[in-house]
Amino acid sequence: MNEETKPTELISSVKQLIKESRARVAVAVNAEITMLYYQIGKRINDDVLKNDRAEYGKQVISILSTDLALEYGRGWSEKLIRHCMHFASVFPDSSIVSALRRQLSWTHFKSLMYIGMN
Repeated sequence: MNEETKPTELISSVKQLIKESRARVAVAVNAEITMLYYQIGKRINDDVLKNDRAEYGKQVISILSTDLALEYGRGWSEKLIRHCMHFASVFPDSSIVSALRRQLSWTHFKSLMYIGMN
């Protein structure tokens, strides 16, 4: 097929549909990851540590990190888990996180939760 018979408008339109769909998928994935991190932090803070940062808590985080890394890959560091816990403590109302998770990325939330700590 030569350039003259190529359906350029159709190709352009389909490419645009793909780009838009990819953008929506990225937003949805980020929103779910953000909510997952919030739920993990809340669960650890409320159920396991009872908001206590004792030596037991450090052991729990270390064990959890090791187990998650073995199962899901090296991204589950103790540092990430601590970020999750801090996230849940800075935003104790899950409805705020839920409402903003499609507008703000995990990186945005992480930046916001550490503002004023330096």
